[in-house]
Amino acid sequence: MSAALGLKAKPVTTEPADDDSDISALINRLTAEVNQIAVDKTKSIQQITNQMKMLALNALIESSRAGAQGAGFAVVAQEVRGVGQQVETIARELETQLTKRTGDLVASIERMSQRSRGERMMDLSLNAIELIDRNLYERTCDVRWWATDSAVVDCAASPAPAAVSYASQRLGVILGAYTVYLDLWLCDLDGNVIANGRADRFPVVGQNVAHTKWFREAKTLRSGDDYVAGDVENQPLLGNAQVATYCASVRAGGQANGAPIGVLAIHFDWEPQARAIVQGVRVGDSDKARVLLVDSNFRVIAASDGQGILSERISLSLNGQRSGFYQDRSGAMIAFHATPGYETYRGLGWYGVIVCAA
Repeated sequence: MSAALGLKAKPVTTEPADDDSDISALINRLTAEVNQIAVDKTKSIQQITNQMKMLALNALIESSRAGAQGAGFAVVAQEVRGVGQQVETIARELETQLTKRTGDLVASIERMSQRSRGERMMDLSLNAIELIDRNLYERTCDVRWWATDSAVVDCAASPAPAAVSYASQRLGVILGAYTVYLDLWLCDLDGNVIANGRADRFPVVGQNVAHTKWFREAKTLRSGDDYVAGDVENQPLLGNAQVATYCASVRAGGQANGAPIGVLAIHFDWEPQARAIVQGVRVGDSDKARVLLVDSNFRVIAASDGQGILSERISLSLNGQRSGFYQDRSGAMIAFHATPGYETYRGLGWYGVIVCAA
């Protein structure tokens, strides 16, 4: 088992999305330029036709003054006036049609760009939740493995001072190698902590944790192959640190089907590990993105800006989907993806979420 962040999910590559964005921006700019050229040129045509109409009007006036001699010239002037009117009509129609077509094209490109951006953010949301899932899968393996350690089993079976000392020493050795944990606790079946790995830092021996959800669930585990994955919480006995607690039952003889004799609880140091994941998501500065992990109740459990952790709840419009993206009333883009789980870790109904400000 790794002592670092855990297995790494294959990162989502952002370069193709950036290329798409650059191409969309280029097409958008060129379309706007074509539209402006069309408007400018049709205005020039209109100015020329206005001049033609004015010249034709002046010619008609002069021909009327010339009497019978100017009659033929009047016919030509009238024709010139008519041609000018037709050119002006064509120019106006051209401007209207070009403006509409280029406007439709710009709108279509904008929709394509937004879709591409939304799908990219959705993929990055999946990347974030996958990374934490794979990380936490290792935690479930760790707790089931260490619950079979002979020092842990012997101490749970007979918590004499020598056994407690040796178990605490052994748990301390594990903590020295696995830096992602704050502490490891061995509890009896009544919820009393009888040994821990960092007694010098956290004097928890003698404390009772029978009231906690994770301990109550751990007592009902059917075998040593099962585990409990607790919600992220502030743990008062660990300096109110943010932890994700994982438990396995300690069983007689270290056997999976042995009688339960205790509970091993391992406290994953949540905040720095989760922060590394959400801050490592490859969003750009232009995205103005806030990357989040939220639990099944949409409570923020990790945030790239460090705000609202364990206190903020966000509103997600899932519409029955496990992944997707949409714009909220403020114009912000919300992308999300539900936990897919990893191996035997099914996940806890969490979501990766990215909020891009309008």
